[in-house]
Amino acid sequence: MKIFSKEQIYEGDKLTAERQNISSTDLMERAGTQIFNWMHMRMQGAQVPIHIFCGIGNNGGDGLVLARHLILDGYNVNTYVVNCSEKRSKDFLVNYDRIKNVTKKWPILLKCEEDFPEINPEDIIVDAVFGIGLNRPVDEWVKNLFMHFRASRAFTLAIDIPSGLLTDKVIEDENAVVWAGYTLSFASPKLVFFLPETAKYTVQWEVLDIGLDQEFLHTTQTEAELIGKFEVLPNYIPREKFANKGQFGHSLIIGGTYGKIGAVTLSSRAALSAGAGLVTAYIPKCGYTVLQSSLPEAMVITDVDEERITSIDFDLEPTVIGIGMGVGTHSKTVSAFEVFLKTNKVPLVIDADGINILSKKKTLLKLLPPQTVITPHPKELERLIGAWSNDFDKLKKAKAFSKKYDVILLIKGAHTITIYDDKLYVNTTGNPGLATAGSGDVLTGIITGLISQGYNPVVASIIGVYLHGKSADIAVEDLGYQSLIASHVIEYLGEAYLDLFKQPEPVQQADP
Repeated sequence: MKIFSKEQIYEGDKLTAERQNISSTDLMERAGTQIFNWMHMRMQGAQVPIHIFCGIGNNGGDGLVLARHLILDGYNVNTYVVNCSEKRSKDFLVNYDRIKNVTKKWPILLKCEEDFPEINPEDIIVDAVFGIGLNRPVDEWVKNLFMHFRASRAFTLAIDIPSGLLTDKVIEDENAVVWAGYTLSFASPKLVFFLPETAKYTVQWEVLDIGLDQEFLHTTQTEAELIGKFEVLPNYIPREKFANKGQFGHSLIIGGTYGKIGAVTLSSRAALSAGAGLVTAYIPKCGYTVLQSSLPEAMVITDVDEERITSIDFDLEPTVIGIGMGVGTHSKTVSAFEVFLKTNKVPLVIDADGINILSKKKTLLKLLPPQTVITPHPKELERLIGAWSNDFDKLKKAKAFSKKYDVILLIKGAHTITIYDDKLYVNTTGNPGLATAGSGDVLTGIITGLISQGYNPVVASIIGVYLHGKSADIAVEDLGYQSLIASHVIEYLGEAYLDLFKQPEPVQQADP
């Protein structure tokens, strides 16, 4: 699913009006009606007090359309105009006149805190104060209105975006934003719904189709894309009946030190479970017995050193190499890594201490093959690209880093973002159970195993992140967040694959 910028949404509105020969007022009517349909389907005429707070722009106009339809359908509606400016949009004024024609209960003008209505916890708040066009700080009394919403503990439904939230900047004052329980977003979700600093302002979101021009929706290229099952499935490579293991590549997993052979074991096992035809682990001598006995499906090559990697020398021809898990940053290991990078031409997936070595010796970044995949956790990312002031600054730095070194960079989190070629791929799977030791090693193994099978490194990263999160989502249903460990993610990976082909459950229709 594409994530459109606010500028693109404005362009889509304009093109839709032109191509469908409708006015902006007609498009507003369509949007407000869709919100009404959404609420009516769920409320079925329930007489819960509904408080609709409308700004004086187009978002407020959407709120007025909604209020009019709710009133005409017999709902218990209180409508308010948040008088935060003397300017009113044309479509707001049209719908202000229309609502006055259907009810004697005209919208109440709010100008200060003394005008705030009483709101009970059982009531419903609809936030239609500001839309995506907000470009200035919120007035103090309006901020206090938002705090009044929150203090009421009433369910809050935001139209398009929680008021006060910007689409391209982080708000410093969390009290100057509406905290919504649900947001109905037009055309596409907003990127801020998925960033750590801004996702908290809406618990859930849903996209409403307001009939924007189909050509615009299909042909417009966006900076960000939301990745779910239906984005992953078209890229899946099926297996032929007479396939053999040689067709699915040979993954080489390099890493481990004394006491950290588990990291390499997890990555190797994940690469196999992701579908690699062959997997060889390159480890210190101390890990030989451990890995051979715990993962008989993998082959093992050992370094001459007992406790760490001091040279990287092998006589096989791997399809892809995953490197860095538990490898440490000893000077001999760093030297071995540098020598390896100077001669290596094989696609790479780099994790953990491999990233830390790159952070300490950034000249090594120029030795990476094109489209190397780098999978840092937050502190490793900071060491790599430098500190950031907020989430948007982090994305900016990460994109610049990816472009400079031609690498695929993962920003891990609740919505892991894969970055390459100025494009953001925002993942939708995963849960807090993944906050456990070894889950990153598993992700590295999955991506390595996918590249081994012939997936493009960008596609392998996107699919790998999705399957990693989906496996955890399935596993957590049986195990809970606290009991989920990295090995479980591998164990449920097969179910994550199978889920790609499951048809959605049919919706049960209520008896008439």
